[in-house]
Amino acid sequence: MAPPIYSALIISLGLGTTMTFASTHWYLAWMGIEINTLAIIPLMSQNHTPRATEATTKYFFAQATASATLLFASISNAFLTGEWDILQTPNTLTSSLITLALAMKIGLAPLHSWMPEVMQGLSLLIGLILSTWQKLAPLYLIYQIQPTNSNIFITLGLLSIIVGGWGGFNQVQLRKILAYSSIAHLGWMILILSFSPPLALLTILIYLMMTFSLFSSFMLTRTTHINSLATTWAKIPILTISTPLVLLSLGGLPPLTGFMPKWLILQELTKQDLAPIATLAALSSLFSLYFYLRLSYAMTLTMPPNNPAGTLPWRLNTRHNTTMMSLTTTSTICLLPVTPAIMALLPF
Repeated sequence: MAPPIYSALIISLGLGTTMTFASTHWYLAWMGIEINTLAIIPLMSQNHTPRATEATTKYFFAQATASATLLFASISNAFLTGEWDILQTPNTLTSSLITLALAMKIGLAPLHSWMPEVMQGLSLLIGLILSTWQKLAPLYLIYQIQPTNSNIFITLGLLSIIVGGWGGFNQVQLRKILAYSSIAHLGWMILILSFSPPLALLTILIYLMMTFSLFSSFMLTRTTHINSLATTWAKIPILTISTPLVLLSLGGLPPLTGFMPKWLILQELTKQDLAPIATLAALSSLFSLYFYLRLSYAMTLTMPPNNPAGTLPWRLNTRHNTTMMSLTTTSTICLLPVTPAIMALLPF
């Protein structure tokens, strides 16, 4: 892809999300999401492989369905209330339709089936954009509407945590595992959104940080299959230490940073007299922890099969800038002790 076209598409990605963030009108917010979707489609299909083309087609159909539903629901809301304002969604039916359309946009269960298949057909860089930047605009709109009945959020959140855990079982493709990981983490965000929006914001920020760190590690070693993790020690030995810690942080294991949002969310749910839901969410997260442990085991405690001399990659001379990866990896591992300071800064 020519650099000017690539730059224009990246700028359009930023412009679409910024337009949605800045809008108070449903039509402008919808336009921002559409610009975002149309900008990433050429990036997804730039490899011109059958798998990339299939993933792009699936993504387009899923997003088009969600966009049509979102536009229909916002027009219905304007017809019923006479307002296009995003904050004016008092009707239960239209707010539920909007929530489901946005849930399909970001891949929440049970509207998640497109997400793992699309991720499998993408490069790791575009997969990173799909797992992070593309989630921000729909999550902002979900945060804005916040229906008075929180049952739909609780249902979507719990289903996503369970499906994200179960779906990762027996997967050997890292991109599919990362897709199910994304679904599970989005479930935690949606579960707490109606009770504590600042805590949901904290969860999103930590998720973005951990996901960027993990994708950067896999991009550095060019790893897309669980069996390839065993050769990491030969490529970049330091990643054999740091990446398993990032994986365990994603699983929410103390004393790593990923434990912080889950701990605070379970505490908040208990305060809201939702102890059974908190228990179910905590038990379901053990499924996710299992496949993170699988990846950690494959990276640190297994050896690659014997190869003929000279075929094993050895000490790759990488030209990647690793500054951001180093910062996010350190934050992913070490931020749990500053939890009291973070709680003091945010209006919990």
